[in-house]
Amino acid sequence: MTLQVNQPAPDFELFDQEGKRHRLRDYRGERVLLYFYPKDDTPGCTTEACNFRDDFSAYREAGVTILGVSPDSQESHAKFSGKYQLPFTLLADPDHRVCEAYGVWGTKKMFGKEYEGVFRTTYLINPEGQIEEVFEKVKPDEHSQQVLEVLGIR
Repeated sequence: MTLQVNQPAPDFELFDQEGKRHRLRDYRGERVLLYFYPKDDTPGCTTEACNFRDDFSAYREAGVTILGVSPDSQESHAKFSGKYQLPFTLLADPDHRVCEAYGVWGTKKMFGKEYEGVFRTTYLINPEGQIEEVFEKVKPDEHSQQVLEVLGIR
């Protein structure tokens, strides 16, 4: 079950594509867009990431820090980030503990087969560490625009 608006965002500690440690509490005082995605360099995930990249200056101007999270490794994130010149941080959650804490890990179905994976979900977290907005069942090609609209930017 995903977390709800006004709940405290669970703290976490994960490593990024460069091996740097990130804790959510280190971002207190900032608005954070924490987006969970299934897998690096797949069509939907690439579309979503590149749209965030293309709109990055608007997020920066609005004072929003973007953090992407998937179960992929730091090395995979580094390749993905480099290939598409992503200007934001990607966090590796290989044991999917953070995905589980945020309620975005579970049983999925594709072509009649069930498997465990990430539900594409985004949380907007306010400077006090509370969940401000939840975006579920995200459509990769529309998501960045959707977030910018909620932020009052577009």
